[in-house]
Amino acid sequence: MNKKIVNNYGSFDITFVKAKGSTMWDKKDKKYIDFIAGIGVNCLGHNYKPLVRAISRQAKRQIHISNYYFSDVGVEYAEKLLEVTGFNHGYFGNSGAEANEAAIKLARKYGQLNGGDKRKTIVTLESSFHGRTIATLTATGQKRFHPDCFAPYLSGFKTIKANDFEALKTAFDDTTAALFIECIQGEGGVNLIDPVWAKNAADAARKAGAIVMADEVQTGIGRTGTFLASDRLGFNPEVVTLAKGIAGGIPMGACLFRGKASDVLVAGDHQSTFAGNPLACAAAKVVLETVSDYDFLDRVNNAGDYIRGAISGWNIPIVKDIRGSGLMIGIQIDSSIKPFDIEVRCLEEGLCTTTAGSDVIRFLPPLTISDREIEEGLAIFKKVLQSFCK
Repeated sequence: MNKKIVNNYGSFDITFVKAKGSTMWDKKDKKYIDFIAGIGVNCLGHNYKPLVRAISRQAKRQIHISNYYFSDVGVEYAEKLLEVTGFNHGYFGNSGAEANEAAIKLARKYGQLNGGDKRKTIVTLESSFHGRTIATLTATGQKRFHPDCFAPYLSGFKTIKANDFEALKTAFDDTTAALFIECIQGEGGVNLIDPVWAKNAADAARKAGAIVMADEVQTGIGRTGTFLASDRLGFNPEVVTLAKGIAGGIPMGACLFRGKASDVLVAGDHQSTFAGNPLACAAAKVVLETVSDYDFLDRVNNAGDYIRGAISGWNIPIVKDIRGSGLMIGIQIDSSIKPFDIEVRCLEEGLCTTTAGSDVIRFLPPLTISDREIEEGLAIFKKVLQSFCK
C-alpha cells in the first residue's frame, strides 16, 4: 500500500499502469475487465484514439487561460452542448460537487429574487447523493454521509421520499426555492425514479413557485441510454448538472440552465480558476460528438439490456433484483452477504466493480465496452456469485 497518499478512498492495494478499451493491467501485468470506468468517468474507455489525439493537439495549442477571456474551443463546445441538451446557458466547473454547488447557489439566489429571505429551502430526495462539500453533503439524503465531525451542516435543506405520491401534498410551499432530483440514485443503490412521480413532483414544485433541478452527474452524458436521463423521465428541469463522463477522464463539470433559471447568476456569483479550460473542453467536445449519436446510444441500451438479461437468466439465488438503465446497473444481493466482499472477490478474479447503498453491486462500464469484454466480465461475475452460494 502506498503510504505517501492519504487513503481517503479506502483504496485497494493495486497499482494500475496501462489500459485499453475496457481492459486494464496492474504493475504485475495482471489483467482486469473494467466494469466501473473510474466511477462512470471513462465513458469512452481507455486510450480512445480520437480523445487522445484531441487532448494532444489541444495541449500543443493551449492548456489553460484565465476565465477573464474566452477560448475558441470552449465557445464551440458550449454552443454544441447547449444545442444537444436544449438549455440556454451554462457554467463549466471541474467536478460534480462543484457543478452541484453552482446549482445550489443558483437556487438560493432564485429564491431570494422570487420570494425574499423566506424562499431558500431546497428539497432533495431520501437516499440521494450530491457530493462531498459541506453544501452538497447537506443536500445528500443519507445520514451516513452526515457524521458529527463535519457538523454544523447548512440549514435550508429538506428531504422527501422518492416515488411517494402522498409526500408531494405537503412537500412544497412559499419557502421552497428548488426541487433537486437525482435521476437515478447511484450511490443510494441504483434506485430508479418513477417518471410519473417525477413529473408530478416537478409540477408541484413549480406550482409553489420553485424551480426544478436535475443532478445528472452520474446519469448524464449517455450513461442511461439517453443523453440526459431527465429526458427519459420527462420532467424538463430548469437546471441540470453534469460531470463524470463529460470529458472522458479529464476533470470537468457543468451546470446548465434555462427558463426561469436563465438569468439568475451574474458576473461574480460563482467562479472557479480552472473552470472550462481549453484542454477539458477539447476532450469534452470529442465525448459530445461521440455519445450524442443515436446509434451510439442504441448500443448503450442494448448492451445494458443484455447484461441485465444475462444475470437474470443465471437464476442465482443470492441475486434479489437487477435494475438500472443503459449501462448504469445495480445488482441487489441477499442481505446475508456484504456486497463489498463480492467486490473484493471480483477484483481477485480480475473484474473491477463497485458497490452502492447497503446491498447492491454496481456496474458503470465504459459506454464503448466491447461484446468480448462484456462476456469476459460476466463470466468472472457469475463465477464469483456462484462461489457465495456454496
